[in-house]
Amino acid sequence: MATTETLSKYDITIGIECHVQLATTTKLFSGADNDARDKAPNTVVNPIDFGLPGMLPVLNREAVNLAIKAGKALNSDIARVSRFDRKHYFYPDLPKGYQTTQMYNPIIVGGYVDAPLEDGTTVRVRLHHAHMEEDAGKLTHFGDYSLVDLNRAGTPLIEIVSEPDIHSPAEAKAYATELYRLMTYAGVTLGDLYHGNMRFDVNVSVALKGAKELGTRAEVKNLNSFKSVERAAEYEFNRQVERLEKGERVVQETRGWDDAKQKTTSQRSKEDAQDYRYMPDADIPPIVLTEQEITEIQATVPNLPAFYREAWKGLGFDETVMNALLISQKTAESVQRILEQSDDETARRIALWMLMAMNEDAHDETTDMQQPDVKISDEQFLALSEMVAKNELSSTAAKDVLGEMLQSNDNPRTIAERKNLIQVSDEGAIASIVDDVLADPASAQAVKDLKDGNDKVIGFLVGQVMKKSQGKANPALAQVLIKKAIARDAKH
Repeated sequence: MATTETLSKYDITIGIECHVQLATTTKLFSGADNDARDKAPNTVVNPIDFGLPGMLPVLNREAVNLAIKAGKALNSDIARVSRFDRKHYFYPDLPKGYQTTQMYNPIIVGGYVDAPLEDGTTVRVRLHHAHMEEDAGKLTHFGDYSLVDLNRAGTPLIEIVSEPDIHSPAEAKAYATELYRLMTYAGVTLGDLYHGNMRFDVNVSVALKGAKELGTRAEVKNLNSFKSVERAAEYEFNRQVERLEKGERVVQETRGWDDAKQKTTSQRSKEDAQDYRYMPDADIPPIVLTEQEITEIQATVPNLPAFYREAWKGLGFDETVMNALLISQKTAESVQRILEQSDDETARRIALWMLMAMNEDAHDETTDMQQPDVKISDEQFLALSEMVAKNELSSTAAKDVLGEMLQSNDNPRTIAERKNLIQVSDEGAIASIVDDVLADPASAQAVKDLKDGNDKVIGFLVGQVMKKSQGKANPALAQVLIKKAIARDAKH
């Protein structure tokens, strides 16, 4: 592996192409089911998907609507006229012999994504365009033969093509993560990364610092997690630097990512010669949109992550906590509702509880990137928070109650009473216990030390109060009452 000193001589440049499966009920040009997850091979297909002679495609209007929504989330322009083209190549899982895509007149033009980094800064990644296209099928290889599954053939996609504005693996991960948030919040995709709802192709090139031209790029295909985007970019940077340091040439090629070995492997050469032949698709009329319908469709896009980041500025979250909360759209909506009907302190407390609840049942990133939604209602969270605010529950006890709520979904007070966690905050009752503790000979030395100005011993006295109250006394109130009693005795 290249040394840190060697790596510092080079700059990395990254561009990312992301395929986003649109959340339509049916496929892009046929009436077949668009959800192929866990379906038997070749069961959600249609004669159009098989490319049978005489079958004419009919464009799914809902796919167009979702592309228009994506354009808003991406700060892009929507083309008033866009067209489909045929991209000719032979794959065994593409029966027509061409892919229907938008080469020359894409529906989404320009735009940018502001991706927040862990240090609180932001990287702006410009977008070249995003086009609509259909997916191909899937090949499964078994030694000396392969099987074809056409369930995914015809699945509606948008391919989002970034400019080469990314200059570190961390920025690549941040961009991919924010793109995921934008597409799921806007309702463009279901966001199931395990089943390929979003797939990232990462183009990596390396050049000496200050070089006027970019290095030869390698494209790592079909990454389906944010960590794999980061690690693949990091591996490629090291691999290409090593080759350059040895005086070897970096080949323009397509590479695959082996998650088990954490390395890329060569798949096929892809030099400058054009691999594909494009021609306009005569079977599909142009998409012609008016300003009014674009405005009406984009008005239905719900609040996006940037809205919540602005609204939550007063809650004092660092970037890590903010982004963790934003992984789940339903959680973000819940935090916002609570903020609008309470104060910052309550909203912050509940938001952190929600984060704890999400982490209790979080999926591993390699299987499903989307955090589970918290199933506790706003009203239950507010009731739990009110008990803490009234000193009926300590913060530790509240976490205990929260854990039980996740299991049983019971009312927090019911749980707290069942687990005997309700704090006594009755000043008279605790004052009586304090008097008993201070009068106990076992406390004599601690009382003397406290009177002499050694405040550290108050922890021992509070502990004795908690012991006598069987853990029910409010410790903060007990400490206040101990100090009052000591001060009162000092006057006499």
